[in-house]
Amino acid sequence: MIQHLVFDSPLGPLTAVANDAGLQAVYMTSHKRLPALETMGERVAAVASPVLAATAAQLGEYFAGERQEFSLPLAPIGSDFQHRVWAALAEIPYGELRSYGDLAASLGDRSMAQAVGSANGRNPISIIVPCHRVVGADGSLVGYAGGLERKEFLLELENPARFHTEALF
Repeated sequence: MIQHLVFDSPLGPLTAVANDAGLQAVYMTSHKRLPALETMGERVAAVASPVLAATAAQLGEYFAGERQEFSLPLAPIGSDFQHRVWAALAEIPYGELRSYGDLAASLGDRSMAQAVGSANGRNPISIIVPCHRVVGADGSLVGYAGGLERKEFLLELENPARFHTEALF
């Protein structure tokens, strides 16, 4: 059975979708590739679904700076290649960045950077599977389904020093 929960976050409302196997998706308002509401199943209160309750709680801890890793059963829908890319995303440590080429190289073929970018853009589990930690080869913020402002917010949350340097004098 598919269910969804909508809850507030510093990024605006988030919609978490779960099926019997685990967390299927986390979407932001105005998310690119946002599926039709009827495909997200019944809207429930957090108490109705342990997975959705844990998702909201763990994301709350993440936004409060109290959590760097998530421990949720994941059940995203995608191709074998997409699952390989999403697994590689999950290995990027909190506060660190990788380029699409770096991610492709970790999968065995640096020339697959565009295919990796496409799979990255179709990651349905925003934030928890940290596609926001992937940047352009020159370090620029590119391609985020939730919008570049949200990507910058998440990266700043994880590593504020990257965005704020103190003047020496």
